[in-house]
Amino acid sequence: MPPLCAPWRAVGMPTLSVERSNEAHRIGQSLDVEHERSVRAGLFDALAVGAVILMAGLGALNLYASSGSVTAEHQLLAVGAGLLLLASLRQMPLGWIVALGRLGYAVSVMLLAAVLAVGVGANGAHRWLAIGSWTFQPSELAKMALLIVLAEVLGSNRTPWRRTAIALGLAAPLVGLTVLQPDLSTAALLSALCVALLISARSPARLLFPLLAAAVIIAPLGVELLRPYQLARIQGFVSGAQSPAGSGWAIHQAHIALASGGLFGRAGHPLRHLLLQYLPAHQTDLAFVSLVEQWGLIAGGLALIAVVVIIWRVALAARSARSRAAALISAGFAILLGIETVASLGGNLGVLPLAGIPFPFLSSGGTAAAVHLAVLGVVLQARRDGARRRLWAVPARHRRPRLVSLSAVGLTGLLVTLGVYGWRLQDVNGATWRLAGAVEMKRCVNVNAQRGLITDRHDTPLAANTGLEDVYAVPALIRTDTVAQSHLAAALGTSPAQLHQLLAGTPATQLALRVAELPQPAADRVAQSAVRGLFVTPAPRRVYPSGPLLGPALGFVGVSTPADQRRWAGLPPGELVGRTGLEEMYDPILRGVDGQQCVYVNPAGVPVAMAARRDAVPGANVRLSIDLGLQQALTASLGSAMAVAHGDLGGAVVMDPHSGEVLAMASLPSFDNSAYGPPLDSAALSQAQHAPGNPMLEHVTQVVAPPGSTFKLVVASTDMVYRVVRPEQVVPTGATFTLGDHTFNNWKPLGPMNLIDSIAWSNDVYFYKLALALGPDRIYQIGSDLGVGRPTGIDLPGESAGYFGSPTSVRRIGAKWYPASTVILGIGQGYLDVTPLQNARWTAAVATGVLAVPHLGLAYGRAAEPYLSLPQPAASPLPFAAALGPVRAGMRQAVVGGTSSILGNLPVPAAAKSGTAQDPASVGGASDAWLSAVAPFDNPEIEVTSLVRSGGFGAETSGPVVDQAMQYFFAHRAQIVATAPLAARQP
Repeated sequence: MPPLCAPWRAVGMPTLSVERSNEAHRIGQSLDVEHERSVRAGLFDALAVGAVILMAGLGALNLYASSGSVTAEHQLLAVGAGLLLLASLRQMPLGWIVALGRLGYAVSVMLLAAVLAVGVGANGAHRWLAIGSWTFQPSELAKMALLIVLAEVLGSNRTPWRRTAIALGLAAPLVGLTVLQPDLSTAALLSALCVALLISARSPARLLFPLLAAAVIIAPLGVELLRPYQLARIQGFVSGAQSPAGSGWAIHQAHIALASGGLFGRAGHPLRHLLLQYLPAHQTDLAFVSLVEQWGLIAGGLALIAVVVIIWRVALAARSARSRAAALISAGFAILLGIETVASLGGNLGVLPLAGIPFPFLSSGGTAAAVHLAVLGVVLQARRDGARRRLWAVPARHRRPRLVSLSAVGLTGLLVTLGVYGWRLQDVNGATWRLAGAVEMKRCVNVNAQRGLITDRHDTPLAANTGLEDVYAVPALIRTDTVAQSHLAAALGTSPAQLHQLLAGTPATQLALRVAELPQPAADRVAQSAVRGLFVTPAPRRVYPSGPLLGPALGFVGVSTPADQRRWAGLPPGELVGRTGLEEMYDPILRGVDGQQCVYVNPAGVPVAMAARRDAVPGANVRLSIDLGLQQALTASLGSAMAVAHGDLGGAVVMDPHSGEVLAMASLPSFDNSAYGPPLDSAALSQAQHAPGNPMLEHVTQVVAPPGSTFKLVVASTDMVYRVVRPEQVVPTGATFTLGDHTFNNWKPLGPMNLIDSIAWSNDVYFYKLALALGPDRIYQIGSDLGVGRPTGIDLPGESAGYFGSPTSVRRIGAKWYPASTVILGIGQGYLDVTPLQNARWTAAVATGVLAVPHLGLAYGRAAEPYLSLPQPAASPLPFAAALGPVRAGMRQAVVGGTSSILGNLPVPAAAKSGTAQDPASVGGASDAWLSAVAPFDNPEIEVTSLVRSGGFGAETSGPVVDQAMQYFFAHRAQIVATAPLAARQP
């Protein structure tokens, strides 16, 4: 079969040889390849330039949000100039670029030398040259110049050792001059660029290894060149940047900024300018985290993607460049760009020391942006030139730079890893860092909680507040605002000049200054005014409307002590708390929860804006079981009795014998606890502390004395348990009782009596004999069951336990118990001291058969809300209550025809026991006067006990006190026992 080409020969067409046909095919392929490469070069230009424009745009957005339009415009002008350079260099032949590189190298050396002489400095380093208002950094120009001249040398045909030597010689002046500035970060970049090009240029390992070993040995010496701020950066990195006040401040703030940005940033936040004050170098070194804070993780992710695109496109340019020099320029720029980005991003995230290396195209810096764009123009020229070359101009494989693609892969991996780390930091630890950022920006002052009232059982205030409000100003917010000062002065009723003088004398960092104390309506009007920098808080001043009526029982309010802070966990230092009495006992209820008024402060601590206010939670009111009318009547009658008998102190109590509610409790002499202020009335307090009669003590619970014959109820109860002497048995008594060589007197000669008559007439001889028959241990046992010698458990701090001795306890204190000790114990003398409340408690227990726990607190709550009852211990039934009938009969007989007949005119039958006790503490050796009584006899509703120290005969002095208290109670019983309803307690 003839060949297919035969017809062509038949028409006279020339015959093509096989060689020429193949050549034509190669030419066609060449044209196709050239076209494809041209298309790829255009694509490369679009991707690379687009990525650069994206990054520059993001940088401008960051500058606009953080520093305003002027700074952003300045940066965009520099980027525009850089794009012009890019466009020019992209069209320039490589030979001209090499010539410009040599010129740039020479200029860089001169400018770096000039920087050392006339450069602009910061932090002890000189890195910039200034011409008028324009500054530039020659070390950025040095990067481009060194890249070009090293690429030319290392891409030449010189022998390897000569290329290496010349390259090191060219790098040394630039590195040395930047070290002297000192600009160690740029010096490190120049050194890294030199090493990267040596490796990419396929320099032999025998030359590279000694060079790298020498660098490792010399590197530690560079520590001596570090400035203090550079050392601080390294220390902050090594320490983990845990302390925001130390060298890790910048990293700490970078983490806060990164965590605060979220997906879309906080560029619209009203406090964004304040936020940026806490982020140092947010335009330069920490531009990446500033971008995330302003525009969110999406913007940060776009920046990283853009960098990766540029690195890869530049790295690929190294594979298609026509000459080795052009290929090395591309490789070197890709590696330089990647190292800068990794170092900057790592420093922003705290995984690398913050070295002061800006983020390419993102950080502020016109010189750096223009130089980087110029170098990109050179790379684009190399890529474009490579796309135009003929097939036969393709360089041999061994001419391609070494490890460029691997370096691009490694840098991409690092950037992706760092990006994921940044996202994780925001996602996992973001809440913690955001809280840290909020805390450091705020300073707060307490807004006092309104303290709850203490009222009587009918909600009449006994401890209240003044109703005044303190007006506070934030000096830094008002000092420079004359209009605000005028409005505030008018509201306060003072002159602007006086207010200005007051504000001018305060430190800039002072958070609050008290400028006035006003009634609440006026203070509220001031708070609602348009003047910023004001807030009001309740004046921490307590008033006691009843004066000294219940002074020691109510207590006072004062600044907390270390003991208070141990008692109440979390109590702020300087908090106002109850210090004694009911104010202390119920302080957690009364105090409430303080609020806070916060202000935003700059990093120097100067307030710049008002922050949120957390309103205080007012304390709850405490309702007492006290009836104010009965309290006034009891105190008045006690005062009269003391005046008549010349007693030096007295204490009287009215108590519900079943529940333990204290209806009245008088203590004289007393003091007005308003003297504790604030302000403190030192003179009044000093007078009260040194006055006779211990007015600072609560006499019903804190003063002890021998109970005298009132203790006979305890001795009689002991006999009812052990039945040593039958109650109906008549015992010979008389005027005296002799034991051994000592004679004990009766208060008057009395005939033979049984138990009931002996209680009614307080027959001392009967009880001398009864005590001896019982023995001290039995009396001690039953007395303890009746609460003698131990605190009653009343809700008042500082209650005295008194003293109730026995042979065992007396031996314990080094004393001796004699038979006479048992004798006088029978009439309430000797090793025995009790409080009036203890006396009242055992009297009530004998009369009712239950031992109640006295208490003053009744309920708590807030006005217009149902109160909740305060939990109280239940009364304890006496195991021997059924045997106490004869004792109660004796108490009743004392009123009907015995020593307590003063109570015979009450509207209800009463039962009582009087007592006259010898007291070593009494004035002039006079006896103490006691009387304890219950009424009605058959079902007691109240128990009243009175003690007048040095008051003489018990029934004569304390009798009227008890009688008048009972008369008042039964005349007003319905009003006294009535209280507001209580809310049901949840089980």
